[in-house]
Amino acid sequence: MQCVDFRSMGELLAYLPEVQLEIVEKLRELVLGTLPEVKEYLSFNVPFYKRHKGICFIWPGAVAWGSKTWEGVEFGFSYGNLLTDEAAYLDRGKRKQVFSKRFFSPEEIDEDLLCAYLLEAAELDELMRMEKGRRK
Repeated sequence: MQCVDFRSMGELLAYLPEVQLEIVEKLRELVLGTLPEVKEYLSFNVPFYKRHKGICFIWPGAVAWGSKTWEGVEFGFSYGNLLTDEAAYLDRGKRKQVFSKRFFSPEEIDEDLLCAYLLEAAELDELMRMEKGRRK
C-alpha cells in the first residue's frame, strides 16, 4: 500500500523533494513536447502517459512502491522490451516487459536519446492498436 493519495498532478509535484521535482518537470516537458497527443494521468500516484496503450511513466523515488522509496526518478517504458536499445541505455532488471532509466539529476537526462525512445514507443503503440484492430 502507498502512504499517499494524490488527487492531482499539482499535489504530487508539491510533495516532491526539490531535485526530484526538477527531474520530473524536465521529463514531463520532454514527454509532452515530444508526444503532444498523449494523455497524462496519475496511476499508483505517479504520472503515466498513454495514447492507445501505456507508453511510459515517471516514478519519483519519494513516492513509495509498496513500502520502498529510493533516490532519483525512474523513467520507464511500458513496452520497453519491444524498443530498439542497441546502446543498452535502459535497465531491464529482472523485468520482462518494462524497461527504465533512473536519473539522479536533471543534467543526466539525454533528451535526444529519450526523445528517440519516445517516438519509437509511440510508433509501437500505434502498431499494437492497428494489430488489435485487424484481429477483430
